[in-house]
Amino acid sequence: MTSLPPLALALIGAVLALWLALSAWALLTGLALRRSSRQARGQADRLADLLQSAPAIPMLVRADGRIEAPDRLANWLGRTTVPAFLSELVSEEGGLEPDHARALAAEVKAAQRGSRAFVLPVRAEGSNRTLLVRGSPAGPDLASPGTIVLWIFDATESQSQIEDLRGQVMRYRDALEALSGVIEAAPMPVWHRSLDQRLSLVNSAYVRAVDAQSAEQVIEQGIELVEAVDGVSPGASALRAAEAKTPTSRMLPVTIDGERRLMRIVDVPLGAVGVAGYAIDMQELEEVRGELRHLIQANRDMLDRLSAGVVQFNAGMLLQFYNQPFLSMFGLTPEMTAIDTHFDRVLDAMRDAGLVPETADFRAWRAERRQWFQSPNAQEEHWRLRDGVHMRVYAQPLPDGGLLLIFEDRTEHVQLSSARDTLLRVRTATLDNLFEAIAVFAADGRLHLWNSRFRQIWAVQETTLATHPRVDELMAALADRLARPQQSSLVHQLIRAATVERRQRGGRIAFADGRYFEFAAIPLPDGNALFVMLDISDSRRIEQALRDRNEALEDADRVKTAFVSNMSYELRTPLTSIVGFAEMMQSGYAGELSEQAREYVDAIIASTTRLARLIDNVLDLTQGAAGGLPIEWPPNMRSGRRRRALPSR
Repeated sequence: MTSLPPLALALIGAVLALWLALSAWALLTGLALRRSSRQARGQADRLADLLQSAPAIPMLVRADGRIEAPDRLANWLGRTTVPAFLSELVSEEGGLEPDHARALAAEVKAAQRGSRAFVLPVRAEGSNRTLLVRGSPAGPDLASPGTIVLWIFDATESQSQIEDLRGQVMRYRDALEALSGVIEAAPMPVWHRSLDQRLSLVNSAYVRAVDAQSAEQVIEQGIELVEAVDGVSPGASALRAAEAKTPTSRMLPVTIDGERRLMRIVDVPLGAVGVAGYAIDMQELEEVRGELRHLIQANRDMLDRLSAGVVQFNAGMLLQFYNQPFLSMFGLTPEMTAIDTHFDRVLDAMRDAGLVPETADFRAWRAERRQWFQSPNAQEEHWRLRDGVHMRVYAQPLPDGGLLLIFEDRTEHVQLSSARDTLLRVRTATLDNLFEAIAVFAADGRLHLWNSRFRQIWAVQETTLATHPRVDELMAALADRLARPQQSSLVHQLIRAATVERRQRGGRIAFADGRYFEFAAIPLPDGNALFVMLDISDSRRIEQALRDRNEALEDADRVKTAFVSNMSYELRTPLTSIVGFAEMMQSGYAGELSEQAREYVDAIIASTTRLARLIDNVLDLTQGAAGGLPIEWPPNMRSGRRRRALPSR
């Protein structure tokens, strides 16, 4: 066996030593790497657990659109699995609302192209969950270029708070704008002072009041509305209000538009933001107060001249005013009714004078009268006092809580009212017992008063008359009672003539049942019309009977006249023959007559002549009664006796 040279052995030993060293180093390095691997794996697990419990979910979006994200993202999106690509996430089934999904896709693409970060709130579809997405490009150590890291936060609660805060901010902004508009539109000057008491804000009314061009000019030049009074400037007055931490007010004269006006200057401390102020024009109010004082005094002077007693109490039930008739009416003295005397004491004094109604429990009665102060409406009472005195009490609550009492002695009025009621009853009984029908129509044509005879004649119900119908309506409803219904308008015309033309007219009217009435419309002094109806049915029947009898007498007279005329003619013919023959015998046509015969003939002629004259007189009387001959009055007529002159033959 050949032995190796020492150099070779040394090389081999060196190699073996190196191999052994390398083996030992490899063994030690493996152990270290295995230990480091276990530590890294534990740390990775801890980081994974930490990410799982983190309030945000990370998501990687690769340049090709692939998505890497934890599984719990699917739970936030309402999905079963996490989308694998961005296109799947922003699709209709991706879990986001369509508008928000499109906005997210646009932001991710813009971040990939421009390497910029973004913040975008999105909403999960079908829920009220709001997600806040924060995106930024991934570092080169984390992923390849074009990868975007998205951190997704559940911002539902914070977004709701943000929306509430945004709403509050909008409301505060609107309120501030409205308040600024109100201050600007206010008719009174309004201003604001900073902590150094310099003007920092004024409205248009302030600018107009100081005759400035603009609010900027007022603030720059520090133009004050009022001047310093007693060495106290407006700024100093505002400083006092700020130090006292309470509003202060002063009444100062201010010159506006060349007119001196009294204004109330109010400074309101606002804490750390300064002092606000405003000015109220009190000139008209002071003038009105002055007029009110004069009016109150004039009113009290007038109340002193009234015959009614007047007393006024304030809200504290203390006496403030009374007139002289109140004292004289109740027999009170000024000491009993001094100013600021309580209401109860005034009633006690009236009771002592015996000028309140008698009551068993005066305290309860007085407590009821105290309720007049709280009554929303005026109260009225009638007190019956001793000696037959009637007192009307009117309690009027005043707007300031006080009470105004008016006492009126109504004794004479009550007596007159009683007498009037008696007269009315007498008048009613008198009218109802009259034979004539009476009705009174007012100036407007309405029935005002009637008696029972009027209602009975027209056969109308009392309820109908109680409605006070107009005369045209009433007569139209009663037209069927008349023999000629068209005559109903005649009554209307007569009433109108009496009320409007103030002329009295009358007439007659026939009813369908055969009754006749004579009526008249008489104007009354008060403008009304009196309508009177009188039943003339009996007179009408008597008149008709007399007319019929007169016609019968006239017929008999005509028969008598015809008979007398005929008999006169019949008697005249033979009488004429007798007279003719007697005259012929007297003339000797029948020969000479003896003396005795001649006497007989003369007697015959005398008798026939007398008979002819009598017949003529009867005929003349008949013709005179018939109106055929004129009547002559003889000169020797006496005692008013009339004679008819008979013609002589």
